[in-house]
Amino acid sequence: MWAFVRFLVAGLTLMTSQSFAATVQDEQGTFTLDKTPQRIVVLELSFADALAAVAVSPVGIADDNDPGRILPEVRTQLKPWRSVGTRAQPSLEAIGALKPDLIIADSSRHAGIYAALKQIAPVLLLKSRNETYAENLHSAAIIGEVVGKKTQMEARLAQHKQKMKAWSSQLPKGTQVAFGTSREQQFNLHTEESYTGSVLATLGLKVPAATAGSPMPSIGFEQLLALNPPWLLVAHYREESIVKRWQQDPLWHMLTAAQQHHVIPVESNAWARMRGIFAAERIASDTVTLFHSPHADLK
Repeated sequence: MWAFVRFLVAGLTLMTSQSFAATVQDEQGTFTLDKTPQRIVVLELSFADALAAVAVSPVGIADDNDPGRILPEVRTQLKPWRSVGTRAQPSLEAIGALKPDLIIADSSRHAGIYAALKQIAPVLLLKSRNETYAENLHSAAIIGEVVGKKTQMEARLAQHKQKMKAWSSQLPKGTQVAFGTSREQQFNLHTEESYTGSVLATLGLKVPAATAGSPMPSIGFEQLLALNPPWLLVAHYREESIVKRWQQDPLWHMLTAAQQHHVIPVESNAWARMRGIFAAERIASDTVTLFHSPHADLK
């Protein structure tokens, strides 16, 4: 009798364990996790965004040692976490100290340390850096399944689609918009094949096409003049910014955007660093605000 009970309990335990198993396709191939992860470390900000969308808190984030880089709307969904360093060079020691049972890493930034990460915990390898908006939503769906929140993520993505549709309806379709990031010596144009560019295109705006096979080409002042967008949105990565110097050039006022006072600074974390469901909603909301109030300061 007791042998039968032990057999039944063991069987139920096995079935429960198997019911949490998830098999997905990541950038490395087939990835399987046989239990719901409880201690997750993410090495890109977009992965923290995806977890926040289904109310799952990572124990560690590669937040560039600056929690302010994570959007407030994401932070409010998360419990306190431990920083594991920068996205470019996360600390393997800090990651290991957290004893994770899942690491979510970027297939571009972290390919070189993939083997070392696997020595610590199972690694889900997804696109983040240089991903498009559609690829980001696909990664979010994968993350939802792996953390045992497939249904919740599907519902959140459906809600997200409706929100984006509502914001899109408030924007003038086909209006040309150029967005770029500005550093001390470099301006990168985010084309329709970049993350932010593809978000803006999804909203019905016309975004520059990729050039020379690059989704975010570095362009000079002459190229910007040739592009001559009626709207120019700029995320200044540094206080010293090349676009600010261009604005002192006598030719600056040849730009249609400058003439119409449509050169607008936007917040760099939301528009360029973060990526994700919350990030796209922030970009969409900001875009509606600036179109209806073009002198709004969105820094």
